[in-house]
Amino acid sequence: MNILLAMIPAFFWGTTYAVTQFTLPDWPPLLLGALRALPAGLILLILKPTVPAKQDWPIMGAIGLINIGVFFSLIFVMALTLPSAISGVGMISVPVFAMLYHWVVSKVKPKKIQALSGAILILLSWLLFDPSAISLNPMGLAAMFGAIMCIIVGSTLVKGIGKRIHWWSVLTWQLIIGGGLLTVAAAVQMLITPEPYWQAFEQFSQTNMLGLVWIIVLNTALGYGMYVWLLQKMSVVDFTFGGIANPIAGIVSGLVLMGESFSFYQYSLMFGMIFMSLLPNFFTLYKQRQNSPADTP
Repeated sequence: MNILLAMIPAFFWGTTYAVTQFTLPDWPPLLLGALRALPAGLILLILKPTVPAKQDWPIMGAIGLINIGVFFSLIFVMALTLPSAISGVGMISVPVFAMLYHWVVSKVKPKKIQALSGAILILLSWLLFDPSAISLNPMGLAAMFGAIMCIIVGSTLVKGIGKRIHWWSVLTWQLIIGGGLLTVAAAVQMLITPEPYWQAFEQFSQTNMLGLVWIIVLNTALGYGMYVWLLQKMSVVDFTFGGIANPIAGIVSGLVLMGESFSFYQYSLMFGMIFMSLLPNFFTLYKQRQNSPADTP
């Protein structure tokens, strides 16, 4: 049951790219990031007021900057420059980069199954993103790589403070801090290049409103709330299985909302990447069940 619940936030996150392109085209990424983060953080603060301790503000500031400020901006750059399916599937390569990062930085050698699945995932990614087969925006690809690194570094910081700061406080204040930084950055950008902002405000429509409600309430407040709540009730391995809904939602929403279409070969590569990203977790779950004592009558 928990795995099915884990699919809900993963599904909403996977729709970010297509929903943004369909309902909020040409909106500045900094503005979208600020609108996604700050209202959601304030909603969570109203639901359960928390204030970090004085000594925790520096680390909370770093987490808010990386996890929200930079990450949300890059996500919306991806949403506005790459096909939804490519963005959704591309982001499942996070485990590969995380494996390499911790191998180099923390000297944690990956397990054989992780190395094998990572190598195959890299090969499938190379074939899918082959410039001779598909034309992709270089800025969007650079934003994808930056977003992946934000997840890895940000998750490492959050893990380091998870035992002394309540998860609700971390979630709430990273959204508020990151949203505040994005608001300031968007205001500065609006002073320098006001045209995209005025265009967004002057042409504001019901479709724009629906897109903002989806991104702020469902995608962020509900999605992130369920994410941190479920992590308290299930293992990371189990939660990862729910994450399969993320790339699938990206593929389906891109097809339904944006009319994105790929060849059978490209779809095969996408689902191959999804399977290889889950393979180490399948293997871990299998080993756990093999090692668990057999039920006695």
